[in-house]
Amino acid sequence: MPAKPNSRLRRLLLGGLVLLLLLALGQVLLWRWMAGQMEAALAGWEAARRAEGWVVEHGPPVRGGWPLAVRLRVPDLRLASGGVEWRSPAIDLAIAMLRPQRLEVGLAGEHRLRLGAMEWPVTAARLTASLPVEQRALPSEAVIEGGGLRIGALGIAGLRIDLETHEAAAEGEPALALRGGLEGVEMPADVAGLGRRLERAGLDAVVTGPVPPPGPSRARAGAWRDGGGTLALRQLDLAWGPATALLQATLSLDEGLQPMGAGTLRLTGAAAMLDALVAAGVVAPRGVGMARVMVGMLGRVPPEGGPPRIEVPVTLERQRLSIAGLALGRVEAWRWP
Repeated sequence: MPAKPNSRLRRLLLGGLVLLLLLALGQVLLWRWMAGQMEAALAGWEAARRAEGWVVEHGPPVRGGWPLAVRLRVPDLRLASGGVEWRSPAIDLAIAMLRPQRLEVGLAGEHRLRLGAMEWPVTAARLTASLPVEQRALPSEAVIEGGGLRIGALGIAGLRIDLETHEAAAEGEPALALRGGLEGVEMPADVAGLGRRLERAGLDAVVTGPVPPPGPSRARAGAWRDGGGTLALRQLDLAWGPATALLQATLSLDEGLQPMGAGTLRLTGAAAMLDALVAAGVVAPRGVGMARVMVGMLGRVPPEGGPPRIEVPVTLERQRLSIAGLALGRVEAWRWP
């Protein structure tokens, strides 16, 4: 006698329910396995960094994110290497179940950053990094985005940085590429001639190899210099009050491990920029008069119209900054940790 329709329907529903339960159980097992793999990868990364001389400290990671992602909340994190130290109450590491090769790092909240003897509080309303799952100290590529940032008394409305690295770069080959910029930078106080708000700071730069071995920052800098390493500023552009600037230059390190190099500067609002350099102590007041005369002589109205623009060579040698052959002032020595 054929089965009743209601009986067949009950069997179908029961079979569907069993299938859903099996799928849910499989998803739970897969999530737990991925969480274990993520914790093991974190431990492996820490061990590799400690072998290179880093200090890596944190509390026990806490799992979360089920069912769509695997998330580890890492509390009380401290990273330190070569005079640079970063502390955070917690960061979030997350891998989406459908994108297991991509790691998302959440850095919103309060942190502390120390460079040598200088230290700043860092807060972020939004700050994330997206990078591949790797064991490298620096990722092969990464995208960093943020907003509502404060570094000490400095405010930053928006940030985006695209990064690429090549650990095996030889002399003349790109080891690190940075592209991106800052939007809406609020200074702690008005800057003479420019105001308080920097509308934009953009950067397109490449650091060429060779990549120095792990060690103290001064030794690494010397090895990089001796290997022919350079920093190519393909474009550094600023829009700040009445001034805009575009700098293209190539920099390296001299025998004292101080920056040196040459390039070309395209500038509008040069008088306001000079006032700012004098206020910052980069340009000596006694030299600003001649600089103003040169600015007036070199300024040209661009074909598209607008304020006068100058385009001049820039050099930095033995900590002395010169524009069009005119010495503007002395740059403070960089003290390597």
